[in-house]
Amino acid sequence: MPEIRVLDSTLHYEDSGNGTAFVFLHGNPGSSHLWRNVLPHVGPGRLLAPDLIGMGRSGKPDIPYLFADHARYLDAWFDALGLDRVVLVGHDWGGALAFDWAARHPERVLGLAFLESIVKPMSWDDLTPQARLRSETIRTPGTGEELVLDQNLFVRQAFTGGVLTPVGDEDLATYLAPYPTPESRRPVLAWARQMPLGGEPAELVARIEAYDTWLAASPEIPKLLMTFEGSPTLLIGEDLAEWCATHIAALETVPCGPAGHHAPEDRPKEIGTAVATWADRHGLRRPHVR
Repeated sequence: MPEIRVLDSTLHYEDSGNGTAFVFLHGNPGSSHLWRNVLPHVGPGRLLAPDLIGMGRSGKPDIPYLFADHARYLDAWFDALGLDRVVLVGHDWGGALAFDWAARHPERVLGLAFLESIVKPMSWDDLTPQARLRSETIRTPGTGEELVLDQNLFVRQAFTGGVLTPVGDEDLATYLAPYPTPESRRPVLAWARQMPLGGEPAELVARIEAYDTWLAASPEIPKLLMTFEGSPTLLIGEDLAEWCATHIAALETVPCGPAGHHAPEDRPKEIGTAVATWADRHGLRRPHVR
């Protein structure tokens, strides 16, 4: 797994194959490990999957781990590798980072695929009672720290309850490895507290609104939404999928079967195949020049 210096820290990433770059971005509290069973089904191309700053095997600099921080380090990684004319695939916050990077670098994007991602600002009423209680609890000073930092419940629950089939002990250990101490878990808590609810955090909501504007006005960039069913942990249900169909230009939607929010654990073959089929249909693997 390569490592590269970015800004004041390092980013680890998976890197295999050659040709058009497909960049897979994970969310909270995952790592590039999330894509291990998806990548074999994607087909030809240079397949890249970084660990976001503070997560996986990447460095943990002393930063607040806000969305803007993650975007800044990710920008530096794209530039350090000289990545251009790429296909982005994002899950959870990785989808939001993909949208944000594409909106700011539209000339460097060939296509954009996403699943279970933050596609728009939300109201508290958009959440299920279960999700609302969890978000309120995590945002409560003291209580959030106890659950996420001290008890380390967020990571464990993600890959045992946020999936239809809990991951095995070895994979769970891999997900837990970056977070051995309360201090090391601060990136996880920071992400969990940034869900764009009720207009807050204002800076992030403005950034999401900016990429929503681009998503609606970029018909030249093919986009793919992968949807799932059968779990109360899903972020994109029928209503939000319909919102995407109405507000995102050049969008195709592909149902990928039953899964929890961390769907690459439940449906890796279906996700990889959906990306591969969509990429081939749009000729995204062919060499492209500006």
